[in-house]
Amino acid sequence: MLIKTNSLKHIAIIPDGNRRWARERGLPTFFGHKKGFDQSISLSKKSRELGIKILTFWAFSTENWKRSKEEVNYLMKLYEEMIDKNLKEALREKVRIIHLGRKDRLNQKLKEKIIDAEEKTKHFNKYYLTIALDYGGVDEILRTINKIKKLKINNLDEKIFEKNLDTKDLPYPNPDLVIRTSGEVRTSGFMIWQTAYSEWIFYPKYFPDFTPSDLEKCVKEYQERQRRFGK
Repeated sequence: MLIKTNSLKHIAIIPDGNRRWARERGLPTFFGHKKGFDQSISLSKKSRELGIKILTFWAFSTENWKRSKEEVNYLMKLYEEMIDKNLKEALREKVRIIHLGRKDRLNQKLKEKIIDAEEKTKHFNKYYLTIALDYGGVDEILRTINKIKKLKINNLDEKIFEKNLDTKDLPYPNPDLVIRTSGEVRTSGFMIWQTAYSEWIFYPKYFPDFTPSDLEKCVKEYQERQRRFGK
């Protein structure tokens, strides 16, 4: 039986395998992205049932712009729908929505929806849904360094650096657990700073097949691990 634990406050998910899921079924890749999107809604609900305070999804990386224009345009439309659905759920469940990454390269409509969702939920603090969209770990580090340079801070330390990261508004910015679906065993530069001591699970299923039950299995595995943080 899975027991809720206060030690697991933040789960981040790299939802990999949408396109391969579709191709193996002889479907256009768009179907994989749509199925993955539907799964993310179910997983968000399950995470709250498990008492997870923060759930982060890496929706679109800084490198994903290299994909075909047709796929990128479809994804951006899907993210508009994703923001709308998550906002309705967030207002009901008192979940704060926070965007990680760049807004300047997003289309105006999507950018406005993200800003609106962040503004309407900014007073909630029970649960957090973090959406990493046009996000890359290297890009975040470089943007943070440039912010700090403009502040002309002489004695830089970890706390000052963390206050300028995209995750600065999260009560627990560093994920306790990162799950990457599809069986790929690499981090792809995700949250380079924040995941220094995170536990990782590389789950064999493609993301469209990754169910709330699978999430629960990952939480159980996490509970069986012993974290040392270098001690």
